Amino acid sequence: MKTTIAVTAIAAGIAFLGTTAEARTLIQNKGSDTLVNVAQAWAEEYQKVKSDVAVAVTGGGSGTGIAAMINGTVDIANASRAMKQKEVDLAKKQGQNPVEHIVGYDALAVFLHKDNPLTSLSIPQLAEIYGEDGKTNNWKDIGVEVPGCKGQEMVLVSRQNNSGTYAYFRKAALGARRDFKLGTRDMHGSKDVVDLVEKTPCAIGYSGLAYANDHIKMACIDKDGSGSCVSPSVETASDRSYPIARPLFMYTNGEPTGDIKDYLDWIKSDVGQCIILKKGYAPMKNVSCD
Repeated sequence: MKTTIAVTAIAAGIAFLGTTAEARTLIQNKGSDTLVNVAQAWAEEYQKVKSDVAVAVTGGGSGTGIAAMINGTVDIANASRAMKQKEVDLAKKQGQNPVEHIVGYDALAVFLHKDNPLTSLSIPQLAEIYGEDGKTNNWKDIGVEVPGCKGQEMVLVSRQNNSGTYAYFRKAALGARRDFKLGTRDMHGSKDVVDLVEKTPCAIGYSGLAYANDHIKMACIDKDGSGSCVSPSVETASDRSYPIARPLFMYTNGEPTGDIKDYLDWIKSDVGQCIILKKGYAPMKNVSCD
């Protein structure tokens, strides 16, 4: 899908004068909403490095990016989950050869309203809150009363099922074979999750760490209910001590070459990794940033 487009600073109306347009490479990059902000930041900064290469970034979710990779309509697919084997098989059937590149790490945070007195949750508790046939539906069921939450009934905020965040949370918190409860509020993007939880005292939601703000709480997560919890942070995502830490991926069709290889190499360089760090994610390696 890498294409060459004509770029000129001269108005189209004088093109007949025979002005030679500058050749410019366009890299199509699509997928994860978790990665979309940092992907846009990478694209903008890379313009300063190689002005003859433009990177067009769109979101839509990991599933959307992976589908585009399978169909051969993007150069790079962003994903906050690994491709499923059935997706890899379908891609190969379509003549594509997906190659995985880890470009950083994320702590998938569990968000609470700022007035919620709860400070920690365990993975087993999350399974009962979000999981099909789970017994926890009311904040009083786990021993808290949330100010401003009428009836104390939990409002479960989730992501749409084409989201890598949705898929990863389901696997990490519910178990691969357990589905979500009916009645979750499925949001299109990570920012939408945080916005709804911030405005809704009864709510609980999950999203990437980079979408946290000062008006919302993040739960400390206990992996097995032992009473020892780890808070989401860049550091705990980097060392994978946080129970819901995950890698962030970019996929290419085959080993990248040319401009696509140069771009991915730059993303993995200290400069590119400092950008992902500044956006609130953990870099794929130790870097020293200004």
